[in-house]
Amino acid sequence: MALPPKTDEAFLREVDEELRRDKLAGFWTNWGVWVAIGVVAALAALAGFLYWQHHNAEAAGVEGEQLQAAYDSLGANNAVAASKPLAELAKSNRDGYRALAMFTQADILLQKDDLKGAAARLGAIAADTSLAKPFRDLALVRQTSAEYDTLKPQVVVERLRPLAVPGGAWFGSAGEMVAIAYVRMNQRQQAGTLFGQIARDSGVPETIRQRAVQMAGVLGVDAVATTGANIPTASNEDTKAQ
Repeated sequence: MALPPKTDEAFLREVDEELRRDKLAGFWTNWGVWVAIGVVAALAALAGFLYWQHHNAEAAGVEGEQLQAAYDSLGANNAVAASKPLAELAKSNRDGYRALAMFTQADILLQKDDLKGAAARLGAIAADTSLAKPFRDLALVRQTSAEYDTLKPQVVVERLRPLAVPGGAWFGSAGEMVAIAYVRMNQRQQAGTLFGQIARDSGVPETIRQRAVQMAGVLGVDAVATTGANIPTASNEDTKAQ
């Protein structure tokens, strides 16, 4: 005997729902444990990430306070009190704090006329490839300046030539040291050309440009006309004195 249409539709829906319940029950039987493990693992990872962020922020705050305390001590002319926090920060895994601490340590040594110690500290920064290049380049320039009188001119040229490029961030300081090294090597043409380039570079600090104009004039390069600056040229007596 055939079922009425409405009864047939209700029966089919009931069977369909029962099949879905069976499939869902089978899924949880087979995979329920793994799903639960996955959810717990995801929650644990999220909790770990949030804790790491919080811990990182707290640690950075502590290091910031240490650096400020060191600067306060230095401002009070108490380098001894600043030495401990700076030594700790110099080992930090945060690049910015580590670099600032090491630069400050070098500055303290320079104030004590410990050029060798300062050069070693700056050399460590320059050799630290985990630091950003601007930090390393600045350290290299300052290291070379600290030990300039003890270096052979060729060493200065080889070390700083990549930075003695017109338009570069360190062209003024690096270029000046390289040009003077050329003079010491009796390569006057290269020195004059480089001093002229420094004098013409508007991005170079004015004091360095003024010296470059004077030195370029001594070496036979007229840099005043191209700079447009109101800078006195070297007199004949100055040239003879050189």
